[in-house]
Amino acid sequence: MLMVMMLHSLSSTISAWAPQPPVPTFSTPTKEKEIPSSPYHNWELFSIDFQQMLHSFKIFAYPPPPLGISGIGSLGSIFLPHPDPFNPKLGNYFSEHMFKISLLHTSLLTHNPKEAHFFFMPFSINSLRNHPAVHSEDSIADFVTQYTTNISMEFRFWNASMGSDHFFVCCHSVGRDAVSKHFHLHNNAIQVACSASYFQRLYISHKDVALPQVWPRPPEKPLNPPHARDRVAFYAGRAQNCRIRQELTDIWGNDTHMDIFSHSPPFPYEDGFRRSKYCLHVKGYEVNTARISDAIHYGCIPVIISNHYDLPFANVLDWSKFSVIISHEDIPLLKQILLSITREMYLRMYNNLCQVRRHFIWHETPRGYDSFYMTVYQLWLKRGIHQFA
Repeated sequence: MLMVMMLHSLSSTISAWAPQPPVPTFSTPTKEKEIPSSPYHNWELFSIDFQQMLHSFKIFAYPPPPLGISGIGSLGSIFLPHPDPFNPKLGNYFSEHMFKISLLHTSLLTHNPKEAHFFFMPFSINSLRNHPAVHSEDSIADFVTQYTTNISMEFRFWNASMGSDHFFVCCHSVGRDAVSKHFHLHNNAIQVACSASYFQRLYISHKDVALPQVWPRPPEKPLNPPHARDRVAFYAGRAQNCRIRQELTDIWGNDTHMDIFSHSPPFPYEDGFRRSKYCLHVKGYEVNTARISDAIHYGCIPVIISNHYDLPFANVLDWSKFSVIISHEDIPLLKQILLSITREMYLRMYNNLCQVRRHFIWHETPRGYDSFYMTVYQLWLKRGIHQFA
């Protein structure tokens, strides 16, 4: 009886949050096939499979727990959409909240769990981190464990697969330990995570999904063209807790052709991206930062200096066609590597970058091949792979 009541609650809640739009249909551009060095591994195969996903994929979102469940129902707000998702203060955690809001505005969401390919566990790690009743990493792990246990008791879906067709989304750095106290949640369920590192003990690359870390930036149109970018490279970020960043600033901090800062630059942060050809992504405490999506947003070629990074959408995008990827050990050769790139190669990467920008943008109502649809496509590819017979 309780399960029926909760499913009814889900239907009512979702209806109140967002109307169900019709299934979108996106025309397949032809220009990708005409470019000699496409940023896609295989645009034609991807676009066909993508269209099938739009018409077939279904996701069931668990409803917020009843208020009567001690320790969980009292924290109902952490399951709900963020009331102001474009608030700049969300910063690194924008993608975590936008995924939930975008899902509620698509026809991929189903009220019928029997037709679902995946089950969404809609708790927000970022909201838990900022909730005075939880806050600490250890308390978050306890909360997530209790919530998962309650799901397995009240619904039959978790036990049918031991969580292998379930997923949750997180961008907060403490999210990496949120599943540490629940064996099946860690080993079976899918993390859709910004902290997507092959080296991270609780991230399993063949199972989990890399979520692009995007900041709530205003539209950048038109982009500053290549001929107006007179600086070779730009980077600004704190060097604390990271030997790699410290090495970068020690070697290149005084270079006259590159703007490399271990603190805030003496000009607006955005200007560094606008006037530079290349923008550096260097791991800090985590392998992920929003600098890659910022670089793409402002039309600056990302230079990725982060070993073990499971790059977003790597099974669709050929990152070597619109970014430069180097190892930590090559930092002393950074300038030589960048100057060795011919103008023709740079212009090709710039044109490819302009094509992939649409994949790193969030919309409340998803459209095109944006961050939401590209992320759920990663789930679509995993449907059935982890399900038990």
